[in-house]
Amino acid sequence: MDPRKKIRIGDLLVQNLIISSDQLQAALTEQKKSGRKLGRTLIDLGFIKETELLNFLSRQLQIPFLDIAQYPRKADIIRLLPESLARRFRVMLLESNDNDVLLAMADPTDLMGLDELTRVLKKAIRPAVVRESDLLAAIDQSYRRTEEINSLAEQLRDQLSEQDVDLNTLLTSDEVADAPVVKLLQSLFEDAVQAKASDIHIEPDAGVLRIRQRVDGVLIEHLLDEVNIASALVVRLKIMSGLNISEKRLPQDGRFNIRVKGRSLDVRLSILPVQHGEAVVMRILDHSQGLLNLDHLGIPPTILTTIRKHIRNPHGLILVTGPTGSGKTTTLYAALSEINTPETKIITAEDPVEYSLPRISQVQVNDKIGLTFAGILRSALRQDPDVILVGEMRDSETADIAIRASITGHLVLSTLHTNGAIETATRLMDMGVEGYILASALKAIIAQRLVRRICPHCSEPAVIEPGKLAWLEKSQNMDFSQTPFKRGRGCHHCNHTGYRGRVGVYELLELTNATLDALRNNDSATFTKAALQTPGFIRYAHCASEYARQGITTVDEVLRLISTGE
Repeated sequence: MDPRKKIRIGDLLVQNLIISSDQLQAALTEQKKSGRKLGRTLIDLGFIKETELLNFLSRQLQIPFLDIAQYPRKADIIRLLPESLARRFRVMLLESNDNDVLLAMADPTDLMGLDELTRVLKKAIRPAVVRESDLLAAIDQSYRRTEEINSLAEQLRDQLSEQDVDLNTLLTSDEVADAPVVKLLQSLFEDAVQAKASDIHIEPDAGVLRIRQRVDGVLIEHLLDEVNIASALVVRLKIMSGLNISEKRLPQDGRFNIRVKGRSLDVRLSILPVQHGEAVVMRILDHSQGLLNLDHLGIPPTILTTIRKHIRNPHGLILVTGPTGSGKTTTLYAALSEINTPETKIITAEDPVEYSLPRISQVQVNDKIGLTFAGILRSALRQDPDVILVGEMRDSETADIAIRASITGHLVLSTLHTNGAIETATRLMDMGVEGYILASALKAIIAQRLVRRICPHCSEPAVIEPGKLAWLEKSQNMDFSQTPFKRGRGCHHCNHTGYRGRVGVYELLELTNATLDALRNNDSATFTKAALQTPGFIRYAHCASEYARQGITTVDEVLRLISTGE
């Protein structure tokens, strides 16, 4: 059947006994309300599975049904079709030769779309049907905004060189909505969202402007020759954050909210004076994703059960440790969400407040006016709280107040930057906290790190170098000789890194009589020995090794964790 010939999908499905007449009528009624395609309506109503419908269309139209997630794609061919048309008609260009093109389509019965695309491409079209969800994901992955960013950077450079006006006046006027600097920033954020980046770094250097994105914990660099546009970007970001645009000698911190592709992003901004201007780092917090709960963090079941037991205690101190970006705040927020009930009064002291939580009194630290962690804690204790969250124990005064609060009938959650659970208690003693006070307060210590997941689309068996395997076996005291390790070959899904996403590795130390006795005696060596012998306690390097054994992460990720002393 010619795909250009109009077909009535509903009638054909009824004729082939795939759906009933009643189901078709119900779908047509729903379609009038929603305005969606009939095929999508039938799928959403559960009358037919997407794969079943696409296979049916493939047979009726005599066109291939492709798995676009696995299909090899070339960026230069894909970009022959503008992104606006790809998104408008839900299509992607896969192949092109002198005579025709292969076009992936979510709806191959869209005759208007086929006519318009034939006119634009000036070639005959060979349509193929694909899953709409896979197609939209492929469009997001393939239409990165590298070229658009380069073009806008050139426009901004030309604008700045042509206009002999004060830069601050130019960028604070009301007529900047269509200015290249605004469009460039918008493109930067859209590109970061598509790449699932957690941070954007803007770094002026000698003769070049570096734009770097942190994806799955690793920075990916993009260079711009237009280094003179850096000041324009920084000024605009200062305006968006309500910062002092004339201050270029001192660091500044701020935040702003921006909508990108229908998603609300909260952006934390840090500006630092450097040799060639001002460097900017922006942490992206995606509010549209919502807060995760403890079940969705990937915490091993035995550790999760213990965490739940302790966060329901009426008093005591629970510490979460790990470096910046290891997911400590996510874990704490997930724990708070679980115990956030009308019967529980929760107060937090944070720097900064990352997510707004309902029913919880969240206080932002402001050192400039004397609103420190310790100061907030003192006032919070007069607010009749049941649970207190201290964003970070940075000094002995904060630690002392938090620990005393946990002794006097409050549950206190906090974080500390240490290498692991065992080192946390000794670090507190080094900060001047008396061991006997710590022993009466501390209930559990959670330590966590993040390792990268192997990309599921290009995962393949891996051959491990004998030296790496020997080091892994010796460090973990485990036999991996028969383990079928995996790695990511690298594909367009993972930007050819072999990794996509991250997973947490955890260790949890519950305080026992032996470890408590060591604390009371301020004996760090005995505490470490007793902690290692605590039933059920394993280091997170062991947890990461198990992930490598299961094919979730690579041996290289495990060795990176071990080699950094973690």
